Amino acid sequence: MQKIAPINKIIEFSNVDGPGNRTSIFVQKCPFKCLYCHNPETIHMCNHCGKCVETCPKTNEALEIVDGKVIWHKEHCIDCDTCIHVCPHLSSPKITMMNADDVIEKLKPLFPYIQGITVSGGECTNYPEFLTELFTKVHANNKTCFLDSNGAYLYESMPELMEVTDAVMLDVKAWNQSWHKKLTGISNENVLRNLEWLQQHNKLYEVRTVCMPNMHEDNMETVMGVSSHLQANIRYKLIKYRPFGVRKEGLDQLGNTITTDEEIKLLKSAAQKQGAKNVVIV
Repeated sequence: MQKIAPINKIIEFSNVDGPGNRTSIFVQKCPFKCLYCHNPETIHMCNHCGKCVETCPKTNEALEIVDGKVIWHKEHCIDCDTCIHVCPHLSSPKITMMNADDVIEKLKPLFPYIQGITVSGGECTNYPEFLTELFTKVHANNKTCFLDSNGAYLYESMPELMEVTDAVMLDVKAWNQSWHKKLTGISNENVLRNLEWLQQHNKLYEVRTVCMPNMHEDNMETVMGVSSHLQANIRYKLIKYRPFGVRKEGLDQLGNTITTDEEIKLLKSAAQKQGAKNVVIV
């Protein structure tokens, strides 16, 4: 029996999710609850509270409740996103359950124009068996398969998936465990273990860290920690915190300003002095 996964959305063409032109696939559900998450509607599965149905401009056409469950009718949806803005549960009713063959059918018209796919989220490794099937079928079409992952789960425990994964784009949100727990609600023990494992197995494409405004010491500790454990050829992407799309809880704790150019350049310089040769600012 084929494995299925809840798909939040598919972006047909992207040039920021790995090498070349790629299709990005976003799955639903994440074990982290990042304060600065820009896709907070992907954190939880819908609990069918019905709040979105009450406020939908196309109630009973795009969204309705059937047998106590919220049902989304894509063909009637006007993509106003009212449902995800009013959801009190950090979720979305606009989910499609898909197996690998379903996704391949969506990808077939795109294969001539893309180098590969990148699966993101949410957290993609919630669904290792689904991904193993999907990546095997994508490879049969001579395309590459990347994971965009927060490293919450140990990759060494997913040998079948990692065998068919070309590379991982790994978030290291914080080096200090207490700071990581404040940002995400979860320990970073697995993340840091994965950072080493991926490099040992030549599976790491890049590491990303979001750098906070007015938190120089926390930023520097993370950047120095990552840089000192990163092979020189691996790209290290330093991302400015931007408040756009961040939920109120995050804004209250992290602020409403963008990380300054001065701060991000100081962090880049520190990473380079630590030995990182491929550092980029976003």
